[in-house]
Amino acid sequence: MGIVEAIGKLVNFQDLTVDEAESAMDEIMAGTATEAQTAAFLTALRMKGEKPVEVASLARAMRRRCRRINGIDLNHGGRRLLDTCGTGGDRVKTFNFSTLAAIVAAGAGVPVAKHGNRSMTGPCGSADLMEALGLNLDSPPSMVEETLREEGLTFLYAPIFHPAMGHASKPRREIGFRTVFNLLGPLTNPAGAEAQLLGVYDGGLTEFMAETLSRLGVDQAAVVHGLDGLDEFSLVGPTKVTWLRDGVLSTEILKPSSLGLPKARVEELASSTPQGNALTAVRLLTGRWRREEKAKRDGVIANAALAILLGGGVEDLREGVEEAERSMESGAAYGKLKALIKRLGDPGRLEELEDCA
Repeated sequence: MGIVEAIGKLVNFQDLTVDEAESAMDEIMAGTATEAQTAAFLTALRMKGEKPVEVASLARAMRRRCRRINGIDLNHGGRRLLDTCGTGGDRVKTFNFSTLAAIVAAGAGVPVAKHGNRSMTGPCGSADLMEALGLNLDSPPSMVEETLREEGLTFLYAPIFHPAMGHASKPRREIGFRTVFNLLGPLTNPAGAEAQLLGVYDGGLTEFMAETLSRLGVDQAAVVHGLDGLDEFSLVGPTKVTWLRDGVLSTEILKPSSLGLPKARVEELASSTPQGNALTAVRLLTGRWRREEKAKRDGVIANAALAILLGGGVEDLREGVEEAERSMESGAAYGKLKALIKRLGDPGRLEELEDCA
């Protein structure tokens, strides 16, 4: 069955089988589906409502088309290869907590292959931040893989690793609403991450995405949504967390106090421009943060604690908080960032930020 037949099923509110979903995505990724067919497929799937088995099947088809790097076969000393890529799209437009959490987790000894892209809705996505810190986003996959192997931290810029996504970019842009592609980015890590901290823009997606990750073979994950609207672990209020542990899902509500951290006001967590966020990141990682940036520091620690736990670096969240603080205060996290930029970017840019910080 091809994409035309798949559209026919979807408009009649019938779920797609694994083979049907994969076949439709294969046509989109190969460029053999027309733009009208792609738009119709995305619209019909959205109207019917996606199911985890369908999204997992679409993700598998995307993974086959991506430029993969060797991640899971590397020796990580018993730690799990981690990604912190989320869906983005929260209505609050917060600081890049998941990106900083990835760097801090790497400083704590967890291998990290951070998958990311430029922001589509806010002022600064993960790729925007990393570029402002001096990273060359267009680094060839061979160098990206070597950096992961040698440094334990790398950044996977989605357009470089998923060139076939270009076939869907115009229909996505023109139809103007969220589609399944907003969910697929965090599910298609080119290094095959075994553990994931995944922030989502809607609390109703936590179980959905955790089940989808399980279908894709992820061992350990935490899918999080701040009930105040944040797409990460929130310090403003309670956070819904759906855990995936060896195929078993469980959901709980955690508060900042669950991690021994104080609450924050939402305005204290707001994003700035890429340049502004880069300066804040350098201050946080070098211990030169300002009093008004303490809430951002605590937010990084909270999300890094989850990341370190998922990566196998600690046994519980309180220990994760301690490891995250140690990674930042010892300079280990900043050392990981410097090593990454030295291999895949312009160290002079990072030095300029240090001078301004």
